[in-house]
Amino acid sequence: MKATRNSRPVIVGIFILLGLVILVVAVFTLGGQKKTFVKGYTVNAVFDDVNGLQAGNNVWLSGVKIGTVRRISFYKNAKVLVSINLDKSIAPQIHKDAFAKIGSESFIGNKIVVIYGGTPTAPQVPENAFLNVAKATSTDEMMATLQSNNENLLAITASFKNISRKIDSGNGAIGYLLNNEAMAKKLNTSMNSLQATMSNFQSASQTSRAVLASLEAFTNRLNTEGSFANKLATDTTLFNVLKGTLTQLRDVTTTASQITDNLKAASDRLHDTTSVPGILLNDMQAGSAVKSTIMNLETGSQKLNEDLEAVQHNFLLKGYFKKMHKNVEADTVKQ
Repeated sequence: MKATRNSRPVIVGIFILLGLVILVVAVFTLGGQKKTFVKGYTVNAVFDDVNGLQAGNNVWLSGVKIGTVRRISFYKNAKVLVSINLDKSIAPQIHKDAFAKIGSESFIGNKIVVIYGGTPTAPQVPENAFLNVAKATSTDEMMATLQSNNENLLAITASFKNISRKIDSGNGAIGYLLNNEAMAKKLNTSMNSLQATMSNFQSASQTSRAVLASLEAFTNRLNTEGSFANKLATDTTLFNVLKGTLTQLRDVTTTASQITDNLKAASDRLHDTTSVPGILLNDMQAGSAVKSTIMNLETGSQKLNEDLEAVQHNFLLKGYFKKMHKNVEADTVKQ
């Protein structure tokens, strides 16, 4: 009995010791989760409404927990001052131009403080400084907006229902078009015409692509050194020669045009019965008279030749003509 009585305090002491160990472990575990024993620094933010935020809630940066809400108190004009305890190692990531807002871990989860923004070139936020605050949409505002959207959706649905009823009954222009067979045929014809037009546009687009491809090939030839097109575009001497040739061709074209005009004018005069050429070509009597005159001239010329031949053989002038022939032969020999 005595041994049993002496062992009870030992057993009780062991259980108390185990309880203390468990308590210490629990305190350190919870403290690690709340970063109670982590060296940190404090920053502040002033909100108009914290939407149920409580001390001990988490603080996030880029989706990573970096601290906890240390204290919540009222500030000037019914505003709320939130003191935030942050991990000291995260301080270089938070800059003076960063913002803080109230968020949620899920749609209906615990409230959190979200720190975001800030430029890398801005200085680090000092301890006990105030962060910029972005106004967060409250749950009531979200629900009110959702309710308003639902009412609008119901109104739109009712309008569509009314419109579909009218269309189905044949009321209005759209209902008439959908329920009238003649209009449906015309609409079908118009759609076919539109389809043909789109096909033409597609064909024109393909032609345009082919033209663009040809232009691209021509441009490549222009950029190819040694080719005629490149020389024509870059060789000023060749360009000047071609320019001179084109000028000459233009002058020749102008001269040919003038000759054509002259030939046309001459042709017009030939057809003009009041002009001499026109009379000769179109008046038969005048033509016959000219022909008779030419024949008379030819006959007179023959008779004149015969008279000259008789004069040469006349004994009075025979010596003169012989002397003239000798002089002509002498001149021919000298040459």
